[in-house]
Amino acid sequence: MIPSLFAQQNPAEGNFSGLFEAGKMIIEVGIFAVFIYVVLRFLRATRGSGVIRGLALVVTTFVVAFFILAGPLQLDRLEWLVEQLAPSVVLGLVVVFHPEIRRAIVHLGDAPIFGRFFRRDAKIVPRLLRAVARLSKERIGALIAIEREASLSELSENGITIDAELNSYLIESIFFPKSALHDGGVVVQGDRIVAASCLFPLSQNPDIDKRLGTRHRAALGLSEETDALIIVVSEETGNISTASTGKLNHGLSLEKLEGELDAVFGRSSSS
Repeated sequence: MIPSLFAQQNPAEGNFSGLFEAGKMIIEVGIFAVFIYVVLRFLRATRGSGVIRGLALVVTTFVVAFFILAGPLQLDRLEWLVEQLAPSVVLGLVVVFHPEIRRAIVHLGDAPIFGRFFRRDAKIVPRLLRAVARLSKERIGALIAIEREASLSELSENGITIDAELNSYLIESIFFPKSALHDGGVVVQGDRIVAASCLFPLSQNPDIDKRLGTRHRAALGLSEETDALIIVVSEETGNISTASTGKLNHGLSLEKLEGELDAVFGRSSSS
């Protein structure tokens, strides 16, 4: 009687076991998906480092080839050597590329998926608008790059480090004609001014308007290489322009500029 009772429970146990295995598979796939996302995010955040991309390609190719060949060819000695060296190699890579890894982690925290849970400071857009309005009124030239997904760390490194909270008065003082930092552009990352007096790459597009000045060419050049939003204030006319994805928008009003900034910082129209 007792064995038959256990026998009756076997189908239920089999179903539970099947569900458990399916759940495990879903968790494993999720972990792999997150890992792949983090790796891709890291490579994108360090877009300027060809060394990292090349190294990632070499390591990936070696690992895939090793697992494909090690089993069938019974490369026991090579397998033992890889097992011994792998931890040291990983530790060495972390030490060598720790600045890039740190930047990638920072950018991962700024990902849109996390932005749904953590709202940005609602004062950022008004502060930028206030600074641009005053610069435009006084016809003071300005060049401001707002970082999105692609890292602008290389630009920040060739400028003067500021690392200060974004403030309209600070932006105005940076671009004041007699300021030592007024040449070049400012890099904004989140709610902070990262660097000033940064050199942006000039656009090499032969079809752009020949009347454009250096600031507008620099804004276009950077927008062609990154997904940043670049704000330009003309010192001749005071006109406000933005550059994004290789396109330049001339003569923007503060309302239109606010709309573009809202899109970058994820503000809703009601905020």
